[in-house]
Amino acid sequence: MQLNRFPLRVGHLMSLAWLLSACLSLPTVAATGAAPSASPAPPPKLDNPTCLTCHDGKKGKLEVPGTDGKPRALRSVAPDKFGQGVHADMTCVACHTDITDSPKKGQSHSKDSTQKLKKVDCAGCHQDLWEQAQQDGTAKNKPRLGVVVKNIEAYKKSFHARPNADDKSVPNASCENCHDSHSFNVPAQGTPEHAQWRLGISTSCGESCHEEQLETFTASVHGQEIFAKQNAKSATCADCHSAHAVGNTSADPFKLTITASCGTCHEENFKSYKATYHGKITTLGYAYTAKCYDCHGSHEILKAADPASMVHADNRMKTCRECHSGKKDLAEAPAGYASFQPHATVDDFERYPQVWVAWQIMLQLLVGTFAFFWLHTALWFYREFKERQQRRQQPRIKTEALPAHLQGKHVKRFSLTWRVAHLTFALSLMVLTLTGMPLFYPDVAWAPFIMQALGGPQIAGLIHRVSAVIFAGVFFWHLFYMGWGIARDWNNFKFFGPNSLIPNWQDGRDLIAMFKWFFGKGPRPVFERWTYWEKFDYWAPFWGVTIIGVSGLIMWLPNVFGAFLPGWVFNVAAIFHGEEAFLAVVFLFTVHFFNNHFRPDKFPLDVVMFTGTFSLEEFKHEHALEYQRLVDNGKLEKHLVDAPSLAKLAASKVLGFTLITAGLSLLTLVGIGFFTGG
Repeated sequence: MQLNRFPLRVGHLMSLAWLLSACLSLPTVAATGAAPSASPAPPPKLDNPTCLTCHDGKKGKLEVPGTDGKPRALRSVAPDKFGQGVHADMTCVACHTDITDSPKKGQSHSKDSTQKLKKVDCAGCHQDLWEQAQQDGTAKNKPRLGVVVKNIEAYKKSFHARPNADDKSVPNASCENCHDSHSFNVPAQGTPEHAQWRLGISTSCGESCHEEQLETFTASVHGQEIFAKQNAKSATCADCHSAHAVGNTSADPFKLTITASCGTCHEENFKSYKATYHGKITTLGYAYTAKCYDCHGSHEILKAADPASMVHADNRMKTCRECHSGKKDLAEAPAGYASFQPHATVDDFERYPQVWVAWQIMLQLLVGTFAFFWLHTALWFYREFKERQQRRQQPRIKTEALPAHLQGKHVKRFSLTWRVAHLTFALSLMVLTLTGMPLFYPDVAWAPFIMQALGGPQIAGLIHRVSAVIFAGVFFWHLFYMGWGIARDWNNFKFFGPNSLIPNWQDGRDLIAMFKWFFGKGPRPVFERWTYWEKFDYWAPFWGVTIIGVSGLIMWLPNVFGAFLPGWVFNVAAIFHGEEAFLAVVFLFTVHFFNNHFRPDKFPLDVVMFTGTFSLEEFKHEHALEYQRLVDNGKLEKHLVDAPSLAKLAASKVLGFTLITAGLSLLTLVGIGFFTGG
């Protein structure tokens, strides 16, 4: 019995407890007249339709009290435009993350209606998405996102990202100022929608911030194409200033970039501009010479025929004198500048006849000279190589018959004066080549590095002109030296004698005989003191110095020559100077080097120009007629000297190989420029 009592007592106790609680709750129910409370209702769902019940722009202005007590307008979003934008699949609260409730009309989302919600971080969001895409390996499927991130990086360095001068808390322009994030959508290129979008870019920039520039741009040739003719291919603000990397217009990077941007549309004019001194310096990366906008203007560009244009014939001198004003290191532009042709081309005879003629002259000279002498070189190499192979084991000339006191003697070929003049000529020409090449091939990869190593265009130009003066000085001194020598020996000098460098009929006969030998139709001709190719090497600098020197002087002193010569003279001078320099450099470092160093009988180096002498054996082989003449006249011994010492011979070889290495290096750079330059 006692075992059964415990369960009964527990059951009774539980029943009593339930009844007690029910009784205790009755007064409360009676007093309130309500049933027991249920779970609180869930907050309204913050989806896009909910947000648009207020922000759809159909209920008038949406305002809340501002910090100054005045109404503050809130943003409205057009549902149809939002649905067409790139963010259409996103929810509002995905970007506006601090919005957690739906307030009553006239109230702000924040508890304090005067407190603004935090700004949406467009850049941070896109960067986070890109980083996530890179981590999960989906970046290659989202190329557009990568472009956006690059634009963000460019924007952060741009002028727009800098703090505003009036309000340091905001940038000059944010993403939202240019892109309406709720409707942003750049149409695909090549579509009518994209063309229409481009037509609105300048208006967006101008109406938002740059009203004055928009007014000027609207009247320009570009603006007329955009607004009046609806030509979407015309330049917009973004084409010149870029869309995201907007830079300081007074900085060098912008000056260089804007000039290249002009060339994307005006390709032919840009190409001809790059051929001018102004353009070459710009191409090398220096911003101090005239750019497109210096001559044509920036926002106010007009057609050249427009009387108000900066490049109109009536305004051209004023435009030139904006830079060539007589201040600093630029003399005032003379009258000849007005007819200079900055966009002249060599293939348009009707517009630029003088330039066309100058180019044709130089082209024929280049083609004719190289065609003949490179053929001459190739044939000579082939014939001499074959004959050298045949006599490899045999001495070329036997000198055992000479008296003992003549054994080992050398013949004096060049005096110290000749050797010093030759060395000065060679060094100054190589320096001229080094300092001139970057301007001749400014768009080749090596050009900016050489120009920078030289200290920039101003220093390089100074070195170039000093070298030119030295080169010309040696040339004119040589004329005086030769004239003085002829005058002293006037009674014995013969203009067409064996010691004269003046070409004669025998040179023509020797040339024909040489070609017969090339083709195995005759023996190798024998020569007097000077061969026909040596005479050519001697006389070539006469026309070279004349052409290069006169044209270089005109370009060196444009203010002097521009005072009485028309402007097209500078175009012609640039062609003559550059092409003749090219001819000289390539001829000297190919044909001249071969004739004196690289042909089989001379390879790898002939030191006669450095020692001044060569052996009797070589003398008899190279100048057999002179040798025989001196023997017959009994004057051979007067020209004999001791062989150079080993030290002098070694020094001559070092000097010779150094000059050859320098020459071939310069030739290589010229070759790279010729075949890869623009």
